[in-house]
Amino acid sequence: MIKFSGVSLLYPQARRTVLDSLTCEIAEGEMVLVMGHTGSGKSSLLRLVNGLVPHHTGGILAGEIIVDGLSTRTLRPGELAGIVGIVGQNPIDGFVADTVEEEIAFGMESLNFAPELMRKRVEEALDQVGLAHLRDRTIATLSGGEQQRVAIASALVMHPKVLLLDEPTSALDPIAAEEILALLHRLVHDLSITVIIAEHRLERVIGYVDRILLIEEDGKSHLGLPEEILTMSNLVPPIVKLARALHLPDIGTSTRDVRRATTQFRESLPDVAAPVRAFGAPTVVAENVTVQYQAKIALSNASLTLHSGEITALMGRNGAGKSSLIRSIVGVQKVSAGKISVNGKSISEYSSVERAQLIGYVPQEPGDLLFRTSVAQECVAADIESHLSPGTTLALLHENISAIDPQTHPRDLSEGQRLALVLSIVLASQPALLILDEPTRGLDYEAKERLAVYLRAIADDSATTVLIATHDVELVAELADRTIFLADGDKVADGSTIDVLLASPAFAPQVAKVMSPRRWLTVGDVLKSQQLSSE
Repeated sequence: MIKFSGVSLLYPQARRTVLDSLTCEIAEGEMVLVMGHTGSGKSSLLRLVNGLVPHHTGGILAGEIIVDGLSTRTLRPGELAGIVGIVGQNPIDGFVADTVEEEIAFGMESLNFAPELMRKRVEEALDQVGLAHLRDRTIATLSGGEQQRVAIASALVMHPKVLLLDEPTSALDPIAAEEILALLHRLVHDLSITVIIAEHRLERVIGYVDRILLIEEDGKSHLGLPEEILTMSNLVPPIVKLARALHLPDIGTSTRDVRRATTQFRESLPDVAAPVRAFGAPTVVAENVTVQYQAKIALSNASLTLHSGEITALMGRNGAGKSSLIRSIVGVQKVSAGKISVNGKSISEYSSVERAQLIGYVPQEPGDLLFRTSVAQECVAADIESHLSPGTTLALLHENISAIDPQTHPRDLSEGQRLALVLSIVLASQPALLILDEPTRGLDYEAKERLAVYLRAIADDSATTVLIATHDVELVAELADRTIFLADGDKVADGSTIDVLLASPAFAPQVAKVMSPRRWLTVGDVLKSQQLSSE
């Protein structure tokens, strides 16, 4: 179905090739995962398949890509629309209609489909992605995860032969992600659609894919079975890390396989007490907060208290009210009822300048905070505004992701690189309250580990209060002291992370599923127990 022949790609003003002599074939009805470090070229590879690269982006392309017998060199992306469907990292950038139903129907209207056929396909797509109840909603009022499902439905409704998905589960809760991946699995096996997924959260997708295409930072690539590729990469999900740490004979790509291989460890290793941290005075106090959008109640009588030095995770299904609560604490969302105070003062009494100095906020769309023409300019401005030594922000950025050229325009960065840039700008100022909305979207495992280490350090050393809204259960397991769970605008759980995560099988991390009923969340927990056993 797809054939790459000696494909190399070099963008204008770039100092390295994105891909170097890629030669491989992807068969009809195959699901392939594209993995690699943040900014390695995964999104570029997807856009090569539908012709967006280089027709819309420019650049030097060597070699040839054949899709269903057609060369992408001779056809524009619009001419491949009936064959190739694509869902980008940031779906809202591609929306053209106001409501969910209109957006899903737009592609068919553009190609003059019959009205009765459009109606039938729209209904099918709404049911496939679980959006029938939101068909009349304005897209701008949806959560990030709901918008991602709209984008997937808009691609599926065209009945493509090839479906390209860039970080399709990054904004979805674990249950919604499983539903989407199960849907893609059915499309592959029942309809022989070829699916290519670029994804960092390998723990979610690894069990569904037939092969993995690994793109290295020097542009070299390797295509093979999951077991083969995971043995040559450091970007591996927790169960593979666990298998390596325990020196299991096989790495295992499913929870079931690793669970069967670790029976002796579950039965023999001792329990290890969780570390107890002391937190400071209350920083944020929210009392009976209600947020309402017209007739929709997004948050209902929510109360919480956050302390200095504490890292709190805010979890829940898409549309549960996480972003509404965060935006209310930051002061950019007006509450319908209730009160929020920060450091003993109502958030509404702070000026915008005072809020910016007190609160570091990274929204779901971090690119909204970038408006200069290069990475270097953004970093210099951040140093000046935060009264930091020259080069502080850029140095922090290079600690997180080393491969970013300072002269690159922020809009030319990948989603993960853009997020890393905004995180560096916000973190460099060391705010008293740090609020992050989906901070690991687009970040590979190594970048995510560095972020976790940094957040733990600033919480412990400078007593910064950290609140993270996320669907990334592995990050929560590694980092959070406390977890709050929202459902339909109501707070339904609030307690230590280990208690909240272990009480919910759907939101439990991989190690917890493998080692159940033992109370371990991470590979580190298991290794501590193993070390205690050997002493």
